[in-house]
Amino acid sequence: MLEKLMLAQAQECFFEKVIGGGKPPALCSKVARQVGILYEEAYTALSASPLSQHFDKTWVSHVQLKAAQFYADACYRYSLDLHEKEEIAEEIARLKIGMSALADAKKTTKGVAAQLLDSVNKLESNMKTNLERAMKENDRVYLMRVPAAGSLGALPAASLVKPTSLAEVLDASKERLFSSLVPDGSMKALSKYTEMVDNSIRTQAEKLQQASEITRVRLKEMDLPDSILSLEGNITLPMDLKEDVEAVQISGGPAGLESELQQLRDLSRVNQELLVQTEELLQKEANEDAQFRTQFGSRWTRPQSSTLTKNIQDRLNLFASNLKRAADSDSLIERGVKENYSLMSILDKRPIESALPSISRPIMSLDGNEDAIVGALKQSLRQLESLGAQRAGLEDMLKEMKRKYLSALRRSILARMIYCLS
Repeated sequence: MLEKLMLAQAQECFFEKVIGGGKPPALCSKVARQVGILYEEAYTALSASPLSQHFDKTWVSHVQLKAAQFYADACYRYSLDLHEKEEIAEEIARLKIGMSALADAKKTTKGVAAQLLDSVNKLESNMKTNLERAMKENDRVYLMRVPAAGSLGALPAASLVKPTSLAEVLDASKERLFSSLVPDGSMKALSKYTEMVDNSIRTQAEKLQQASEITRVRLKEMDLPDSILSLEGNITLPMDLKEDVEAVQISGGPAGLESELQQLRDLSRVNQELLVQTEELLQKEANEDAQFRTQFGSRWTRPQSSTLTKNIQDRLNLFASNLKRAADSDSLIERGVKENYSLMSILDKRPIESALPSISRPIMSLDGNEDAIVGALKQSLRQLESLGAQRAGLEDMLKEMKRKYLSALRRSILARMIYCLS
């Protein structure tokens, strides 16, 4: 019994973790269901002889209510997943089953902690709210038959905990219990030393990054290495920019953009026409409802048209708002293309590098030593690039050295402690 109870509490910790981590409702439902199963097994053991004669009924009631709570919570989380899939009928059935389990457990549980009752009441309130919403949606929109509880399959469960043999944990022949225990004084000294090492590594890394940033700014000020590449006619575009340009060229260049804009206009027109047609159909339905209501009076018992079509009208208003925002965005893009169309003609050049400006030789007279100076600059740039590659690995190397050294130091402290004790 204690094993099942402790496993249930451990599984409950994982449930709180997945809830706090914002995991999908389907996963939360599986974890909650396993919590409920473990509490159910603990409750079964507590209710049977001989344990039933030795435990206060308050504890038994507490475990019983916990089992019902997590079964209901599993139903609730599962219903959230069903709602996302628009499986409204099963959502209603699962919520009813979970609420029924809670209601039955609350009838027989007395003296349980107020905190647990508050959690159960909050869960019950959330389930009731979702059930009312789902039933309204089903009555007005989906009109699906709610399945019987017996026709539904069991909720899936996911176990994230397992028992460990007590003999294995307490085996004195294996150095496990105190294998990583360090005396308090040594631990504080080691912590202080670790902090000093971290500060030293951080300082050196900041110096390296600062030197790299200064180098980048100085090269930018001297327009290097772009000037040399342009002088040799080897200047290239950044890969991301080149891929974007090629994508535009594949789609037809500036002329292709105009074709895309025309397609946007056509789609916008079609969407607007569909919106108007839908509005006309809804208005026609409302007029017919008003006509029949006037003609038949109290014999016309169908709900008001505005009530039946409220969800559709709300979605229609949302679509209309989205279409308006899309039209405004399309207009902004179209205006930007028109204003910059003359500049975009460069995109028709293939390869695109042929449109880039180049530097004519000589830029300035250096007494005939231009080639030698350019060669020296290129050599310096290669050395700088090599240093940059080495710098990138220095920080990782320092961290790895720290990890290995501190690990060895910790082992040395433990070995010294064991030697002194022996």
